[in-house]
Amino acid sequence: MHTHARRLFWSAAVLVAAAGAVGYFTGNLPNPLQDWMLWAAAALVVLLLVVLPYLRWLSHTYTITTRRVIEQSGAFGRRRSELSHARGYTIVERRGPLQRLWGAGTLVLSNGVDEPLRLVNVPTVRLVHEVLSDQVEVSQILAHRDAPWDGATVPVDADRSSRA
Repeated sequence: MHTHARRLFWSAAVLVAAAGAVGYFTGNLPNPLQDWMLWAAAALVVLLLVVLPYLRWLSHTYTITTRRVIEQSGAFGRRRSELSHARGYTIVERRGPLQRLWGAGTLVLSNGVDEPLRLVNVPTVRLVHEVLSDQVEVSQILAHRDAPWDGATVPVDADRSSRA
């Protein structure tokens, strides 16, 4: 899952404007300027304001599995953060006015030990929040079910049957 694609709005606007400007000014430039200069300037603008932001957006991903949440970022140097569902964590949902308009939001996952994991501009943030809550609950149930019994405590069912 990537962050919300609205981040690429201005890049798309720059691409349309650059294409329009190149189409209009090609062959219509004043005397000292040549068409190749226009094309080179447009290519530089598109590279800096369209291609690089797109690659940055594309290289930042969030992965939610049944065992953990993984954040990966970086095109050249990779950075990876993980948070296990079995350890349990709190989920804080933050939504600004524009994020509410687009149905996006920021989730902060904190287990109290490690650095909080921030999932920024998550699309359909309410659904992701529900899925994460369910995964933590299921992982906690499975962790306690699979835990070895030490014999010191009485199972709940055995305690109720002895009273009857």
